[in-house]
Amino acid sequence: MKKAIIYTLAMMFCMLASAQTSITPEVLKQLEGSYTGTPAEKALRNAISNVGIAKMAINQENAGAKDKHFGIEIKNTGITDQKSSGRCWLFTGLNVLRGRAMKKLGTKDLVLSQCYLFFYDQLEKSNLFLQGIIDTRKQPVDSEMVRWLFQHPLSDGGTYTGVADLATKYGVVPADIMPETYVSNSTSEFCGHLKRKLREFGITLREKSEAGMGEKQLQALKVEQLGTVYRMLVMAYGVPPTKFTWEDKSYTPQEFFKAYCIEDGEDLNKDYVMLMNDPSRPFGKVYEIDYDRHVYDGHNWLYVNLPIEELESIAIASLKDSSQIYFSCDVNKFLDRTTGIADLANFDYGSLLGTTFGMNKKQRIQTFDSGSTHAMTLMAVDLDGQGKAKKWKVENSWGSDSGANGYIIMTDEWFREYMFRIVANRRYCPASVLDLLKQKPVRLPAWDPMFSEED
Repeated sequence: MKKAIIYTLAMMFCMLASAQTSITPEVLKQLEGSYTGTPAEKALRNAISNVGIAKMAINQENAGAKDKHFGIEIKNTGITDQKSSGRCWLFTGLNVLRGRAMKKLGTKDLVLSQCYLFFYDQLEKSNLFLQGIIDTRKQPVDSEMVRWLFQHPLSDGGTYTGVADLATKYGVVPADIMPETYVSNSTSEFCGHLKRKLREFGITLREKSEAGMGEKQLQALKVEQLGTVYRMLVMAYGVPPTKFTWEDKSYTPQEFFKAYCIEDGEDLNKDYVMLMNDPSRPFGKVYEIDYDRHVYDGHNWLYVNLPIEELESIAIASLKDSSQIYFSCDVNKFLDRTTGIADLANFDYGSLLGTTFGMNKKQRIQTFDSGSTHAMTLMAVDLDGQGKAKKWKVENSWGSDSGANGYIIMTDEWFREYMFRIVANRRYCPASVLDLLKQKPVRLPAWDPMFSEED
């Protein structure tokens, strides 16, 4: 009897465990009951399947005309278009720099060449990868670092530090000196070929190392490999000029950059602070992400993590002083691409799908549901009577036909939920924030979720 009871209990436990871990016929029957097939449900299902989620979820109660007045607005420098490429970070950085150049030159018509600096971005990232392979040659090929390197030899995405390092090292040129090409406007195919070649070079370097080749010989071999990369880049993007004539004056790219894009003695790295609002990590800390850079001898992405209120205060101070800001966010969340309005009330997905979406910003980051995806130029803010932000405006790089004539307007509620990074001049940061930079940064691995290039 006792054995029978034990056997029965064991069988019940097994059945319970099975029900908890697998979709059994009994569980499936229960799940099927969650859809009853009422006429309303059928009509909604038909509409969703034929029209799509986004259009069906438009919140008509929020579809009225929006206030587009901004009390603080920096005059725009003209909408650019990154087209089918992941170069928003580069367009954003150069848009900020060209605004300065236009002011110094007294012109309303100037675009800096994205193709020129992108050429060197891809060359430098190729060197970063190959040198990374040399540096890790003693590690097993299946180690986490080596695997990450081969998974990410390079991309067309990036961050502010790439703009700062590349412009400082190589200078800039006007767009008509090195114009866009078909490949620069549509980067994915060529990038695929370049990544495949870099992986081949990386394996060769490891094999040569295993066969006894020393570091100096590996370095020499890497330079030979970069020669192939350089030629490939020329085929795709053209020959970058080392000297050019513009408006009857001769410049090197570095001379043009120093003359028109920065102030005397200004350093795009040392004079600027990267600020992050990441509630999944402690505020008041400085973080540095390994290999989150464009140039081997350049700067990793290093940021101060701040509460949103402090970050907004710094952004407002910058805009009040007519200083545009490099800004990045999770752009596609609740963005109405037709109107260019980013508003949490734009879409009512919960009512449409019969559920709720309740994660906060911290939880969305922790579960990879949200992260920085796109960089733009923050150029305007509208304040209430207490000096707090009501809405923000950015200059985008998706062409003048997108959004609000090329701009995106964000409610402050949206800004707080989906804004991640800004880059501000130190003079707009209070001493309490600058003091944080004295601490030793928390070093995060390259595969950390915060390694997120804007594209």
